[in-house]
Amino acid sequence: MRPANVLKATAHVFLVVGGLLLAFVAYQLWGTAIYESHAQAHLRQELKGELGTAPARLPTSAPPPARPATTSSTLPVDTSHVAPTMADPALNAPVGLLSIPRIGMNGDVIVEGTGEGQLQQGPGHYQGTPLPGEAGNAAIAGHRTTYGAPFYDLDELQPGDYVYVQTVQGVFAYQVVSSAVVPPSDTQVLAATTTPQLTLTTCNPRYSASSRLVVTASLRSAITPASFPDRPNPQPSRRAGPTSLAAGNGQVSTRGEALRGVLWGALAAAVTLLARFGWRRLHTGWRWAVLVGGVPLALGLLLVCFQHVSLALPETF
Repeated sequence: MRPANVLKATAHVFLVVGGLLLAFVAYQLWGTAIYESHAQAHLRQELKGELGTAPARLPTSAPPPARPATTSSTLPVDTSHVAPTMADPALNAPVGLLSIPRIGMNGDVIVEGTGEGQLQQGPGHYQGTPLPGEAGNAAIAGHRTTYGAPFYDLDELQPGDYVYVQTVQGVFAYQVVSSAVVPPSDTQVLAATTTPQLTLTTCNPRYSASSRLVVTASLRSAITPASFPDRPNPQPSRRAGPTSLAAGNGQVSTRGEALRGVLWGALAAAVTLLARFGWRRLHTGWRWAVLVGGVPLALGLLLVCFQHVSLALPETF
């Protein structure tokens, strides 16, 4: 092969690889939001059936606190209507609706679990921690820059801001008391507490998973069904707590997902080559048929490939 042909072939390879890398980055930043949106719609429909009614209209702006919130000891904690401890939801089941007026979040569905398969659907409830509204430290994780980025602006929360959660047990209002950046191995922020608390975690800084941003809020009020039994001295649930702060793929086989990504990518490449061959060899009348049928099919296969490759990454953010 002539040197000129070698250089030409090498240039084509680099162009294809570069195009695929750019397409994958675009998929991570924007394409994943489409997947998350569809997952949220499905979860919201399922949760509506569990609630037995339309979701409550949670406040879109926070009421001003009666006094500045600096630490959890400066404001009263409402323990008079703490929800009873329920059985653990099934993995991937909807848990409730999360609204954070400060960052513009209005009724995102919380899914059970914090593996990559769950965080791709929306904010995920840490298995092993109490459910929102129950006694103890309920914890929720969310992506910062991909899959809809529900916690993109979590760093903007300030002491005194409100966080609302609606579950089958009622509507619970939490007030932010603190935020901190911790290592991924610091699970103390998820430790059990004697008062009803909500902990929100996400990767930090944006576009990195080197540390975790943790926001802590305490229960201030609750609107619960009158049928709830009185629990003047609620106790934290005794579930086994999580062993690490979520960053993604906790319950995914990265080797298996990488293999699936390679297989789907190979299928996309095969369809592309066949379409290219058909475009060159077929008559003009058939070329457009190949283009209309082959391009969407190849793109669809490539999107599936990207989905599995995303799951195979060591950490996502």
